[in-house]
Amino acid sequence: MGLWQVLKSQFLCHLIICYVFLVSGLIINVVQICTSPLWLLNKQLARRINVRLGYCVSSQMVAALEWWSGTECTLYTEPESYQLYGKENAIVVLNHRFELDFLCGWTFCERFGVLGSSKVLAKKELSYVPIIGWMWYFLEIVFCKRKWEEDRRTVAESLQNLHDYPENFWFLLFCEGTRFTPKKHQISMQVAESKGLPKLKYHLLPRTKGFWVTVQNLRGTAAAVYDSSLNFRNNQTPTLRDILNGKKYHADLYVRRIPLEAIPEDEAECAAWLHKLYQEKDSFQEHYTQTGRFPGPIATPPRRPWPLINWLFWACLLLYLLGLFLAQLISSGSTLTIVASVVLCSAASFGVRWMIGQTEINRGSSYGNKEVPLNNN
Repeated sequence: MGLWQVLKSQFLCHLIICYVFLVSGLIINVVQICTSPLWLLNKQLARRINVRLGYCVSSQMVAALEWWSGTECTLYTEPESYQLYGKENAIVVLNHRFELDFLCGWTFCERFGVLGSSKVLAKKELSYVPIIGWMWYFLEIVFCKRKWEEDRRTVAESLQNLHDYPENFWFLLFCEGTRFTPKKHQISMQVAESKGLPKLKYHLLPRTKGFWVTVQNLRGTAAAVYDSSLNFRNNQTPTLRDILNGKKYHADLYVRRIPLEAIPEDEAECAAWLHKLYQEKDSFQEHYTQTGRFPGPIATPPRRPWPLINWLFWACLLLYLLGLFLAQLISSGSTLTIVASVVLCSAASFGVRWMIGQTEINRGSSYGNKEVPLNNN
């Protein structure tokens, strides 16, 4: 292990990363709150400002993946589709097997210039998480309670609000609804058998209702569905903690573009179409398992410097201010103040580690618990 890699694993480096992310995130949250009156005067300008403020937060996590850990990403896609990425609104369907799948999705967005405006369908609880959740509120992220009777109207209204969005956006969607685990897969395939649906080897049954509502409400706004499958080489399963420790991985992402008009408008036909899509995704995963690569040509977009530049800006600014504070702290000689500062720094580190913990697979939903009724429609 080289000196640089040893440095990356040190607690002090992690503390600095946590400090920069937390403080800059809270500052950005405050600025976003200050844009609230602007929504009444010029909604589109407020949206554009929040896209860039959101980018300042989310790109720090992309910078950690691309520049701190050095994780590489190879994109498998057709050249004619590659030329359209970032130039149109799209629904991105991702598989849900890894703790880093959302971050790799963000990396995909970043490399095509739509990270700040990217959207997700997220569980309501995430809206209460500081920094990311609060940032998402101002980015008009679609939140749901995972209760279809309540979600159907609110999700549709949120999607309808995106029809006049001033910048190109991608709507990232995990149709499986929760991350893949062997237990969840076993329960999901029991549901498939009871409903006479083809069984999947590498995926859970997709939730068809959410997908249909998304497609129906984004018709005329989104041009296509980007069917995406993610794998990490050598059967690795990286976590955010690994990225924080500077461990390097290699992600392979397969993307195929499907025009939105090719998807049936009828709900039952759309559900059948989605189940067929997941059977095809299973075959792509099988191909990767057997060959170590996805089918099709490679067209890897270059890594952009903006996430790193953004992080360096915040790091220099906030570390300078921290240095001034520490200098005054030491000169004051107050033991109580010094102890309070150490406790505050420890709390900041714990806070970030808690947020990281919310992404862990074993902290997922209750899907798969026999006491909880499953709804795979």
